[in-house]
Amino acid sequence: MSTKPKDSTDIATGLLLMAAAAFFGWQTTGLEIGTSLRMGPGYFPMVLSGLLFLLGLLILLKAFGRADEPFGKVAWRGLMFILPAPVFFGLTVRGLGFVPALFLTTLIAAQASVRMRPLYALVLALAVTVLSTLIFSYGLGLPFRRFGPWLQF
Repeated sequence: MSTKPKDSTDIATGLLLMAAAAFFGWQTTGLEIGTSLRMGPGYFPMVLSGLLFLLGLLILLKAFGRADEPFGKVAWRGLMFILPAPVFFGLTVRGLGFVPALFLTTLIAAQASVRMRPLYALVLALAVTVLSTLIFSYGLGLPFRRFGPWLQF
């Protein structure tokens, strides 16, 4: 049995990242890779898979020689609000439109913090919505509906 210290969370993280990279790299094998000057549709995903694999390998190697750190308590409030927020956006952006869906999504995500007060959450949601609309709709000219059919009477 080895007496060398090991950090089990880093081992698990490194293996998980390497497994994800291997899966996504395997998914790109059916696509044309091309060259760096004439990239095919599989080039960029393959490069990202390789980088993710290297990151996982570095984390895995770093785990050896370090003492195991205790796993802290899980931030359940953050999980309950942050994870559903992009799902809510994806499900409502076509029906509500970009502006209301983003506003409500920001309000949902803002509730992940116990320090976020309702007035600050409204100000944050308004600022994110206005800036995102200015950048993506007016600045970049992306073709999406600002207000969707669910709000048309």
